[in-house]
Amino acid sequence: MDRGRLPPVVALLLAVSSLTPATGLAETVHCDLQPVDAEVTYITSWVPEGCVAQVPNATLQVHILFVESSREVSQVELTIQKSKQNGTWPREVLLILSANKNVLLRLQAPGIPLNLAFDPKMVIFQGHPGINTTQLPPFTTRNQLLDWAETKGPTASIAELTDPQSILLRLDQAPGAPSSCSLELLMDMGHTLEWRPLTRAPVRGCRLEGVPGHKEAHILRVLPHVGTEARPRTVTVKVELSCASGDPDAILILQGPPYVSWLIDSNHNMQIWTTGEYSIKIFPEKNIHGFVLPDTPQGLLGEARRLNASVVASFVELPVANVVSLQAHSCGGGLQTSPAPVQTTPPKESCNQELLLSLIQPKCSEGIMTLVLKKDLISTLQCTITSLTFWDPSCQAEDRDDQFVLRSPYSSCGMKVKENVVNNEVIINLLSSSSPQRKKVHCISTEGLHFQLGLFLSPHFLQASSTIELGQQGFVQVSMSPSIPELMLQLDSCNLDLGPDADTVELIQSQAPKGSCVSLLSPGPGGDVRFSFLLRGYMVPTPTTGTLSCTIALRQKTWSLEVHRTISMRLNIVSPGLPDKGLVLPAVLGITFGAFLIGALLTAALWYIYSHTRPPGKREPVVAVAAPASSESSSTNHSIGSTQSTPCSTSSMA
Repeated sequence: MDRGRLPPVVALLLAVSSLTPATGLAETVHCDLQPVDAEVTYITSWVPEGCVAQVPNATLQVHILFVESSREVSQVELTIQKSKQNGTWPREVLLILSANKNVLLRLQAPGIPLNLAFDPKMVIFQGHPGINTTQLPPFTTRNQLLDWAETKGPTASIAELTDPQSILLRLDQAPGAPSSCSLELLMDMGHTLEWRPLTRAPVRGCRLEGVPGHKEAHILRVLPHVGTEARPRTVTVKVELSCASGDPDAILILQGPPYVSWLIDSNHNMQIWTTGEYSIKIFPEKNIHGFVLPDTPQGLLGEARRLNASVVASFVELPVANVVSLQAHSCGGGLQTSPAPVQTTPPKESCNQELLLSLIQPKCSEGIMTLVLKKDLISTLQCTITSLTFWDPSCQAEDRDDQFVLRSPYSSCGMKVKENVVNNEVIINLLSSSSPQRKKVHCISTEGLHFQLGLFLSPHFLQASSTIELGQQGFVQVSMSPSIPELMLQLDSCNLDLGPDADTVELIQSQAPKGSCVSLLSPGPGGDVRFSFLLRGYMVPTPTTGTLSCTIALRQKTWSLEVHRTISMRLNIVSPGLPDKGLVLPAVLGITFGAFLIGALLTAALWYIYSHTRPPGKREPVVAVAAPASSESSSTNHSIGSTQSTPCSTSSMA
């Protein structure tokens, strides 16, 4: 039977089974490895520094990424996934992203309650309104950021990445991981994190002189990590060789540490020569034993020659990776080099227009829209801007020393204001493009908008109050007028400042209640944000005043725009033992009930004494009138009761 008529799968298996390991050392081969026209990318879970921890019962899970870039502007794709299996997931995930250079972030987190914290001066975020954002404080050291992260919740993972192109973060609990995250150098993040470096692996090749035929070899050598714990792992190797005349006569040589096995995914027939065990993607359950191969580049080149390869089409050395992809244009025996062509004319400018448009992020304040483009970033993207205007071409950007500044009030340059949303268009003319680049820009105008922060003493929100009693439940409402359907009001954080002698009480943090004494309530009829909290009934020293402050985010429902505002109100705090501070309704009811109870008990006591001390012949019914209890005694009794009526507990209020 003609082997050429066999199906590719059968032919591949016959090619594999026909190979037998050879004995003896491979002869010394003189081969000058040079860069070749082939592409190798890889995905790995190893990071320069990182850690993974288990936080199974956390309501908020913290993940931290440090992105170290060698380029002034880079683009990173970040995907966050959770297991498809049923399980208990945190109510919220806080992802902290720190970057040393400008990063354009494309983020996908389907179905995950995510809050992203980053520095907007360094990170340009392209997401959707379902992802909440928080601005990082201006930290000067990495330890300051880590200390700040600990105040938000338990840290599940920390990773430092160098020039990442794509990142996959999984929220599954890491089995066997410690309960706390302690940074380690050269850390294997396991299933928690995988990433693809932006810098591709260098690929080299050479011709093996004196070997006839047209057989080519592709050699992949996986280097072990020194000083780290080795665990069994499977490296998926994807090979795609393209040739118009059909499948090339090729052999794949894979060499790695003893704990590495291979899963091979190839689009054509080729011989396979590996260390350890390997399987083929179409038959993943069938493991085939490999051979003992040299662990040096010279030895692997000799192995290729011994297997009758006339050319090494690709030779790659990589760290331990999860997935390796090889793409090469080869037709057997041909070494595809890529010499630099002779330049007869100046090269055309290759401006990265996509990244350039992503840098257009206008700021709006005090009725003015402002756009700033730094010249060093524009130069890094290899772009030359000839003009930068709004929709009205007469509104040109100012050419300053190190930046272009385009600004205009809301009343000119073609601005359109509708429902407090300012719309315009930025037009960029580039030297390398005959047609201008356009990008629509938007801002939220808070002119004419009023924000109110109100405290109520009942869940009906009928009458606002500026006084609250210790041990009493307060109901807070944040509202905006006029109400605009296109704008969405969200509550980022709230706290109660009780003065210099007491700790600040955190009520809302990262849009989540802080502790069991705080509860988020359903929005009001007009979209008002509401929550309730129970003020602790016993404090030392006893506060008399406080400042309730809330930071709100005003977001546009169609675009990822937001404006932050902080509003505050001063509160009088009433201690039940201090009548001169005024009384609220629960205190009045407590005093009334206390007076009635004391009067009834006094009447019963007097009647008991009278009935047991009077001579039997003179015992007659008598009516004793109890004097009303003083406000001081009743207040004291109520104060004692209030100290017992705080069933909830929170670290902030303890």
